[in-house]
Amino acid sequence: MGADVHASSAKETTMDRKLWETGLAARKKTLGADYVEKSLSTADEFNSEFQDMLNEFCWGKVWGDDRIQPKIRSMMNLTMLAALGRMHEWELHLNGALNNGVTKDELKAILHQIAIYAGFPAGVECFRIARKVLAEREAKK
Repeated sequence: MGADVHASSAKETTMDRKLWETGLAARKKTLGADYVEKSLSTADEFNSEFQDMLNEFCWGKVWGDDRIQPKIRSMMNLTMLAALGRMHEWELHLNGALNNGVTKDELKAILHQIAIYAGFPAGVECFRIARKVLAEREAKK
């Protein structure tokens, strides 16, 4: 049902299909195809338009802008999401940052930056999540 709802909402909105496709590709590359496909397949009448907005504007227009490399954009996202206290999204984007080439050593430096500028409680929480994510990724190898 999700794909049908998604397709009908795309017809009802003025959407730049090229940006939408660019966004879908960037979103899958960063967050993983399984995660994105699940988000799209579970879209319904209530949130399918929002999924389109994510693909077109967030991932197509912004992430599709090649003036900032995906790795750098991921680093920026980690710091902003930490400062905003959006830890669920932080965990998701940590995986994305690692997919985009952020190294473990770079991650430590990012976490130190977060702790200084967003506060030590944010740094503690981000380190906790990072250790969990790194362990999960290591276990999958």
